[in-house]
Amino acid sequence: MNYGDEYRRKLVSADEAVKVIKSGDWIDYGPLCGQVIALDQALVKRKDELEDIKIWSQCSFYLPEIFRVDPRGETFIWNTWHLSAQDRRVAAGGRPVYYAPMRYSELPRFVREHIKTIDVAMMQVAPMDNHGFFNFGPQTSHCKALCDTAKILILEVNKNQPRCLGGYEESIHISQVDYIVEGENPPLPQLAESPPTEVDRKAAGHILEEMRDGCCLQLGIGGMPNAVGKMIAESELKDMGCHSEMLVDAFVDMYEAGRLSGSKKQIDPEKLVYTFAVGSQRLYDFINDNPLCASYPVNYTNNIAIASRNDNLISINNAIEVDLYGQVCSESTGTRIISGTGGQLDFVLAAYESRGGKSFICLPSTKSEGNGEIKSTIVPTLTPGAIVTDPRTVAHFIVSEYGKCELKGKTVWQRAEGLINIAHPDFRDQLIKDAEVQGIWRRTNRL
Repeated sequence: MNYGDEYRRKLVSADEAVKVIKSGDWIDYGPLCGQVIALDQALVKRKDELEDIKIWSQCSFYLPEIFRVDPRGETFIWNTWHLSAQDRRVAAGGRPVYYAPMRYSELPRFVREHIKTIDVAMMQVAPMDNHGFFNFGPQTSHCKALCDTAKILILEVNKNQPRCLGGYEESIHISQVDYIVEGENPPLPQLAESPPTEVDRKAAGHILEEMRDGCCLQLGIGGMPNAVGKMIAESELKDMGCHSEMLVDAFVDMYEAGRLSGSKKQIDPEKLVYTFAVGSQRLYDFINDNPLCASYPVNYTNNIAIASRNDNLISINNAIEVDLYGQVCSESTGTRIISGTGGQLDFVLAAYESRGGKSFICLPSTKSEGNGEIKSTIVPTLTPGAIVTDPRTVAHFIVSEYGKCELKGKTVWQRAEGLINIAHPDFRDQLIKDAEVQGIWRRTNRL
């Protein structure tokens, strides 16, 4: 069937499309690299005739034009499922960015069952194929749930969006679309790839000691997970697999080095499974129309029962601070939100449920404050107001450049001892004193 006529009937300008938005509406701007640009620029023009527009976003990589005309968020209220560096800069400048707590695996269900009202969903997509489908690009995530729930669906076509094969729920048919807008085809955002630091490489080395041929990997964002991938590419490990919410350049490194075959996976063998991808143009070119890669909705990739079916699932994620009880904070500094829970907790749980699986929470042993003061990231108790991303009951391995500490099956005094052992040496004596005050240090303990 030729869908050209239907496409032309639904094709409108961005200015025309945003006329459907009315005061009080909840709208979605599209997640990750699928955030709308042309429609955002058109909505700016309606600022003075609208009020109380609530916007959903996720990990915004573009600075929306609505921020420029509404710097205090009085008309356009920005709500996000996960903060990006861009969101943090905006929030630091005084514009409210409201975070919605979640486990990432539950987001499609949140959209379908709990949000209920999305008046207008807008998102970037790849051009329509011969069968009338628009591919969501490198952010399958919860896009189909948005399309199923929204009263009005507007697609912004971008020729630079890669066509990411599924999986399932990786595309939407033209029959379900209300309006189509053709944008200016901007390039996708590039996630700068910085070389691993010496601290990153030392921590990654402790993790590699726990790996063997055929492990299945989940890598989170950040220097240490990236360092692990780079070091696997340089190692002799083989037949590694990928089942990860996020696909990053390190997976391309491992594949091109012959380390990543997926042949030992118990589910989706020989496939790189992911729900979104962010990285360099090299990554976007790699996933484009590539049958090796399978893009799924996040309630598949991050589903504990599904991910854990892969034996030897290795989950590697970052943290901001860890206390002596094993509570992990990966998303806030005190009450100041930095990112979000995302899928970290999903994969900490899934890795432990996997036969032979392990989860690793990584962090450098110190951090530098804005005034130049150096502080330990292993702390007696979390900073007041800090969010517990991973409870002490589920954390498995904590890793710094000074070693790794396995928490499973450990008492509070054993945890304190193990975590102090991987803290920076300059802070260990004080941490021992703090542990003594808290009643979790035995006099017979030795470092």
